[in-house]
Order: sequence, then structure tokens, then C-alpha cells
Amino acid sequence: MAVDTLAYHRICAELTARNVALVAVSKTKPVDDIRALYELGQRDFGENYVQELVQKQAELPADIRWHFIGHLQSNKIKYIAPFVHLIHGIDSQKLLKAVDKEGRKLNRKIGCLLQVHIAQEETKFGLNRDEVDLLTHAYFNQSAYEGVVVKGLMGMASFTDDTVQIAREMSTLKSVFDEIRSSYPSHAHQFDTLSMGMSGDYPIAIEKGSTLVRIGSLLFGTRS
Repeated sequence: MAVDTLAYHRICAELTARNVALVAVSKTKPVDDIRALYELGQRDFGENYVQELVQKQAELPADIRWHFIGHLQSNKIKYIAPFVHLIHGIDSQKLLKAVDKEGRKLNRKIGCLLQVHIAQEETKFGLNRDEVDLLTHAYFNQSAYEGVVVKGLMGMASFTDDTVQIAREMSTLKSVFDEIRSSYPSHAHQFDTLSMGMSGDYPIAIEKGSTLVRIGSLLFGTRS
């Protein structure tokens, strides 16, 4: 069995107690593995590649909430726009506008998270603090965005064994999240998602206020 049922139930119990949502990262995993977790009750799944996501969505139950957690190219939004539940990696105003355009075409509001750069590594994508402020100001003060709903923030901590550093980076993101919510109180009810924490660091993320974690290898084993 490629799905670790015991780990799934243990993690679910841990997250439910803290009111934290679980996205099962199913990239590169076969549909049978996803179906196995679905049958255990999991409904939120995360994919990194547009083509793979489109293929899986067509083969799996319609009530799955698909999360796109990879780096999204503007020219590929149209393929996932009809069904995607949440896009985690909005890292520019240009990309948000492109998603908005596809959402308006379909007469739907596509859920999005703004990706904030909190890690030490230069390779990670994301907005810096000034860009986050500019983008949230533009979004919350204009009615121009009719095809998207910005649900919150996402960030990835540094890939390191230094738990103090990870905790510090996650605390930084939580403070940005809290500041935005207090700056736009009339929008706080929709701006309610803080996505941080993966298989290696999710316990720290929970402690630091994450509302959604993205876990793959603990549920499915190592990447195939």
C-alpha cells in the first residue's frame, strides 16, 4: 500500500485538534494512491504541474478540491481555471491579473494565496514585503478584481535543519498576515488562510499559526 494510513489518521487528528487544514501533496503520485486517500476522507489535494493536474482531475471524483501549489505560468492558467479550488503561488500583480481575467471569463472567483518570500534561499519564488503591501492595497481598494478572491498568504521556510531559523521565518509571515487582516478588517473574514508548513516542518508551522499545511511524503512515501 503506497498510502500510509496510520500516518494519515495521526496527522489528521493532530491538525483537527488545532483547526488546521490538510492539503495532501499528490504530485507525481498515481491516481490509485490519491483515490486511496480520498476513500479515507481526504478531499484537498495539491499538484505542482498543470498538465498532470488536468489529467488527474479528469479521472478522479468531482468533489476533490484541487490546490495548485507549483510555480504557475500565465499561459497555463486557462487549463486549470474552470476547476481549481486554490492557487497557492501568486507572486506578482501580473499573475494575479491574469488569473482574474480567466476567472471573469468563466464567471467564477478563483481562490488565490499571495506567495511571500521568507526563506534565505534565493531560489524560492515570492513577493517581498513592499510588494505584498502594494498588491493587497491594490486588491482591497479596487473593485477591478472580479475573477479572483485573495484568501491569504503562503510561504516556504528555508530548507534547513535549523529549527530556530524556520520558526523565525514562519513568525515573520504570521506577522505580515496579521497586519494585513488588521489593516483591512472588513475583508478579514475572507482573508483567513495562512499556508505554511510541509512534511519536514509542519509541527513548527502549526505552532506559528498556520491554518493550512501541505504534506506529501509522510502520507505517500518518497516521491516516485
